[in-house]
Amino acid sequence: MSAVSLSRRLPHVDALKAIAAQLIVLHHLAAYGPIADAVGSLAPELISWLYRYARMAVQVFLVVGGFLSARALCDRGQVLRGAVPELLGRRYLRLAPAFMAAVGLTLLASALVSGPLPELVPGSVSFAQLLSHGLLLHDVLGQEALTVGAWYVAVDFQLFALLVGLLWLARRWRRAHAQLLVLTLFLGSLFLFNRMSELDAWAPYYFGAYGLGVLVHWLARLRSGVLRRLGLALLALSVLLALAFDFRERLVVAGVTALLLALQQQRHLAGQVLLAARPRLSARLGWLGTRSYSLFLVHFSVCLLVNGVFAALDMSGFAAGLLMMLLAWGLANLAARFFYRFIEAPAGQIDIGDLLPGPLRA
Repeated sequence: MSAVSLSRRLPHVDALKAIAAQLIVLHHLAAYGPIADAVGSLAPELISWLYRYARMAVQVFLVVGGFLSARALCDRGQVLRGAVPELLGRRYLRLAPAFMAAVGLTLLASALVSGPLPELVPGSVSFAQLLSHGLLLHDVLGQEALTVGAWYVAVDFQLFALLVGLLWLARRWRRAHAQLLVLTLFLGSLFLFNRMSELDAWAPYYFGAYGLGVLVHWLARLRSGVLRRLGLALLALSVLLALAFDFRERLVVAGVTALLLALQQQRHLAGQVLLAARPRLSARLGWLGTRSYSLFLVHFSVCLLVNGVFAALDMSGFAAGLLMMLLAWGLANLAARFFYRFIEAPAGQIDIGDLLPGPLRA
């Protein structure tokens, strides 16, 4: 990684993304297949912790996603930077092609392990399922997910589209304030929508965590340190009141993530860059952070294959299970490297402007 590209990165954001992605991999290794059972035979507390708590790392992605979306859409105070169709098209191309490639890999892995592990593979795959996944509407349309984490990709696009819509309204209604619109939906999610499990396929359910990231970014841009601290205190108070109203562990993780992000962002803007004295470690975090989406997408197919080998060879016992779990973890990270290079990165280079008619780019 060059010095120029490194200087444009946010090492604290890379660190959060990298750690969260690794925890998601470990969660799924603890949740599916005979490897988890083998490790759990001697370390049930470890497997239980990874199953129950590591999955909450998705809250880190939600908060960071809101922060990075606000940074991309209105970094220097503009209400909205860019045309809505182009912004949504660019986000779709950022998510969907790589996601569908991962779905294809998961289906291929499922076919290979269907003999020893029939319980881990879908019973059938229809064109409607594939189409709904391609449109990122599988949960909304009630279609069974074809890979783990599919819900998050769809919700990520919804959240981005919702934020774009709020910023567009603020730009169109010149008297409206984008911050007020986002804050209203953020509070609505904390105290209402996030408590309604029937809404868990829709963006408002998750906007409490996502909105935290957006608001933290905007607070970081304030010139007044007093206003920044006051705003952060009010955000923290909102989260604490929501927890007192209805305690949710996922909201605790989102709140802590937002606090860490806010504190490290202020240090970063003050020139106190995380790991500035250790450029090699910072570069490594940048590498892992950049490939966190690839790891999120590709790891389950690797987990399926390693579990299939474990079952086909009739392996058992804690030692064998732990060895294969570590192997699956390492191979997932290796696969993410190639997935990013040959699938995610090329898909990200597609110019949506070339695909849209002229009027939609304005």
